Amino acid sequence: LFIPFPQQSGLYEYKIFGGLADVPPKLCADVYMDLDFRKEWDQYVKELYEETYDCEKVIYWEVKYPFPLSNRDYVYIRECREMDVDGRKIWVVLAKSVAVPQCPEKPGIIRVKSYKQSLVIESDGKAGCKVYMYYFDNPGGMIPSWLVNWAAKSGVPAFLEDIRKACLNYPKST
Repeated sequence: LFIPFPQQSGLYEYKIFGGLADVPPKLCADVYMDLDFRKEWDQYVKELYEETYDCEKVIYWEVKYPFPLSNRDYVYIRECREMDVDGRKIWVVLAKSVAVPQCPEKPGIIRVKSYKQSLVIESDGKAGCKVYMYYFDNPGGMIPSWLVNWAAKSGVPAFLEDIRKACLNYPKST
């Protein structure tokens, strides 16, 4: 489901509903939160790490964009909480961009200054999980319509399959 961003900016907010029939919810949450492992399975990660600035954990993430576009980078905070809602275990991950003076913009890379994401994972009542994601960013620059269309039609479903495969190959699973 793709919802145009208000004020006719041409930007989209993404809402994703999906299921991973063979991935338990805790495993999905663990894989999603594991930045080091993400560098192994996500082909679009150029650089990804967490630093602490002024007692706050901040993530730096550089994303590879196809030639001839410039890569984008994100500086953001995130939090994961495991919740019990009427006996149902639910994992909630919230993330949003922040400005951190210790993490300045780099030449040749476009800083994504407006980013927010909400992820909810819960059991499907069997061996798998249900996933809901809300995502918005303003990638800046001139993004060709073919890339926006690719992201909407192919990139998002491919990401769900990629995270599924990552979960099935997670070395820390017990």
